[in-house]
This record gives sequence, C-alpha cells and structure tokens, in this order.
Amino acid sequence: MKSLTNARENSRDELGRRAFVKRAAQSLLGVGLLPDWMAGTASAAGNPELISPHVATAKRVIYLYMSGGQSHLDTWDPKESRKVAGPVKPIATSVEGLRVGEYLPLSAKQMQHVAVIRSMTSNQGAHEQGDYFMHTSYAPRGTIRHPGMGAWLDVFQPGVGHSTLPNYVYVGSKSRHPGAGFFPAVHQPLFVNNPETGIKNVKRPEGLAEDRLGKRLALSADLDREFIEAFPHRKVKAYAEMYDGAIRMMKSADLAAFDLTQEDVVLRKAYGSDPFGQGCLLARRLVERGVRFVEVSLGGWDTHSANFVTMPDLCSTFDRAFATLVDDLHQRGLLEDTLVVVATEFGRTPDINMNVGRDHYPQAFSVAMAGGGVRGGLVIGETDAEGREIAGEPIEIPSLNATIAYALGLPLEQTVFSPEKRPFTVADKGRPIREVFA
Repeated sequence: MKSLTNARENSRDELGRRAFVKRAAQSLLGVGLLPDWMAGTASAAGNPELISPHVATAKRVIYLYMSGGQSHLDTWDPKESRKVAGPVKPIATSVEGLRVGEYLPLSAKQMQHVAVIRSMTSNQGAHEQGDYFMHTSYAPRGTIRHPGMGAWLDVFQPGVGHSTLPNYVYVGSKSRHPGAGFFPAVHQPLFVNNPETGIKNVKRPEGLAEDRLGKRLALSADLDREFIEAFPHRKVKAYAEMYDGAIRMMKSADLAAFDLTQEDVVLRKAYGSDPFGQGCLLARRLVERGVRFVEVSLGGWDTHSANFVTMPDLCSTFDRAFATLVDDLHQRGLLEDTLVVVATEFGRTPDINMNVGRDHYPQAFSVAMAGGGVRGGLVIGETDAEGREIAGEPIEIPSLNATIAYALGLPLEQTVFSPEKRPFTVADKGRPIREVFA
C-alpha cells in the first residue's frame, strides 16, 4: 500500500514537472510545444520507426532558391537524346562518371563537394503552391501560414547563433515568402532586397546623440508599458522584442557584414556583379558572423519559351556564384559545417514545346547539396533516358526538408501547436535521406 501511495505521489510530481515544461515552452515560444516524452509517444503511435537522436553535421545553412522551376535536364540531370536535350550536351565533372549540363562548367569543377538528388518529385505544379510547399513541407491553406525552415531553426535552437544579427536572413525580392509562418514575428527573417545596399535606416540619425536616443527609447517604453500590461498578447510581446532586436542590431559592430566593399575586388568579381552573385557573397559574410540560415533567391527559371536562349545567361549567373561560394567556403574552412542547398519548386518538361521552351514538370526534378556533412560526388536517384520518369523510389519535398533539419540536429518528431491548436512538425511526414551524409 505504501509503495502504491509513493507511486501516485511520484506520478503527480512527474505530471507537475511536465506541466511546468509545457507552460514554459508556451511562454517562451508563443506556441504550444509538447515536451519530448509526449512527442515521442505521439509519433510512435503513427510511426514506430522514430528518428534516433544524432549529432548535427551542419551549424548553418545557405539556401539557394531557383525561383520559377529550374530545368533539371539543362543542369543537374542532362540527357543524351537530342529530342530531349536540344542543343545542351552533358559534360564531365571533377567526379568520374558524374556529368552535368554544359551550362555549368564552373560547378562541374566543384562536384567533389556536391551531392545531386535526381529523384525529386512534387504534387504541386503551380509556382506559388510549389514554392510554398518547397519552403514549408505543407500545402498552402487559406486559414494558416506555415513557417520556413529558418524559422524552425530559430525556434528550436534559440540563442545558438549571433547575439545581435538575426539568425534568419532572406536576400531577394520575393513578396510571398512564408517567413515565420504561425511563429511569433521575432522569428521572421530579415529581408534584404539589394545585397549591395545592405540594410537601410539602421544608423542613428546625424545630430541625435546616444544619450538622447536612450531617453527617447525609455520614454517610448514607458508609454507602451500600460498597453503591454493590459494586452499581454504574444504579438504585442513579439513586436516589443523585434524593436529591442533592431536597436541591438543598430549598435552591432557586425553590421559591417553587410558592407561588401570590404571584400577583395577580385573575389567580388568572381561571385559576379549581379544581385544573386553578390547575395551569395553576402551569405558567406553573414554565416561567418554566426547567422544560421541565409536564403538567396534567383528568379527567371520559368522558361516556357526560348528556353535555350534564356538558359545560357541564367545558368552562367548561377554557375559563377554557386561554384565560387562552394570554393570560398572550402578555402575558409567553413564548408565542412555549412550546408549549401540548391532547390527549386519543380523541374521542366522533357518535351520541348512549340515556343522552344519547357513547361512545368513536378513529376521529376533535381536538387543539389554541398558541405555540412554531405558526401560530395554522390548521385542519389535517377530518371529514365528522357528525364521523364523516376527510376526507383521518388523523394518527396518533405523528405528533402527533413534532410536539412536532420543535418541541423532539429527534432523531427517534436510536435508544435499553432495558435489555433493544430499540431505540426518541422518537415511534416518527411524522412531524412541519410545516405546523403558521409
């Protein structure tokens, strides 16, 4: 009887501890986060093969997004058939037996660092939906906005990166990026439209002394205090936190990371003088200073017409920047724990249309990964002789995102509740592609 009483008391104590952890997580994250024991139990019920704990292979990610649907047939998965390939020929690379399209001559020299996944597939064939799916692992819904991978990283590993610069940065001009999704606004990426102009309005106005700025901020906080106390809503709290973060960033010496003129002129030229090339250079400078997730976007891949007119210049822009980035990270000793991902929403058709273009093709496409523990010179999956059908097991988008999360050491089985109390995981039902790692 005594042992039963002790067991009940221990059980109540354990439940108390669990409740405390849950409440603490809700307070810190602004969402409902299940503690590990509950997440494991819930996951085991749906899938007995839980993903075992592992050591992260990457500390940071540079995510290069090819907006518009990059043609796998003209880049990572070239074919011999003239009917399919058009004028594009496969070329040899630094890895014996691994070939890429002739539009990527510089990347071809870096393939010892790169793994190509040629068996990607998607169930979203429109740009907006496909883009959203690739970034979040979830199909778009009108009632909710899901977080991007950088936001998941910032939520699960807060405080691991830099203390003054944001952990999540987006370089490009996309207006519909999912950003923080249903997470508090403090996890929203810092948007940089032009990498050469950096961040605007981050310097103290001339004539405004530091002590006077401090007094203004103190007055603002005093005026806001009554409102914050009256409305303890997570969005109000997140706004205040973002304001504080902006002030810290204004005073940070690491703002110098956004000044690309500090780089060697020869290296800047090697990256390319276009926004994408300079964005890749900015990404390298940011991860050097502790930023955890940087996305750089390159649009123009929607080649419904004149595919073979557009692709040479477009691929040249990508090829120069990507190859230089991989080599630059390698030379600086950063590639080993920096995961570089080249992704797109879908591929292009093997059939060349009447406008000498390629149309949307979600059935099969390619992505590439380098660094961050990835086995270079590796090819995973394949398509048939026309790049039309996947030969073997297809890899769906949530599994690609699960692979990125796995490299970062994120808890794939951990369940997070949105403000509407709906459960989500970092990569939905995706399973990491473990063979991609060394």
